[in-house]
Amino acid sequence: MPAIRLRTTRQAEALESIMREADGFRTAQDLFAELRRRGDRIGLTTVYRHLATLAEQGSVDVVHTADGESQYRLCGVPAGAGPAPQDHHHHLVCRVCGRSVEVSGPEVEAWADRVAAAAGYTEVSHTLEVFGLCPQHSAKTR
Repeated sequence: MPAIRLRTTRQAEALESIMREADGFRTAQDLFAELRRRGDRIGLTTVYRHLATLAEQGSVDVVHTADGESQYRLCGVPAGAGPAPQDHHHHLVCRVCGRSVEVSGPEVEAWADRVAAAAGYTEVSHTLEVFGLCPQHSAKTR
């Protein structure tokens, strides 16, 4: 299957700019609202289409909230302390603001390999997101 390419358009550049500025995951609706607030003429369908293409290309990370809503973030964009992993990684995501930190999880990788091997599975993949409260929102609950 040929790789889908995202056309370089004014809308695509505006969306990527907004995502570069975000310090965490954002929904398509959030991104759309911010684009419109800034005066960009773009449709919600276009935002969803660009996000889907970026996700398929591996340029954005996608996590799902507890209620199933998709949230997006540019891959490799540091949102916390420490270097961002370049390969397979996981996320710590704030339930309140969507702020996220990319983390490596060698223990998770080893566990997934062991579980898969014990069950006779091969070519296993997985995703892991850990949701909690970021330092800012943790401080507000104290």
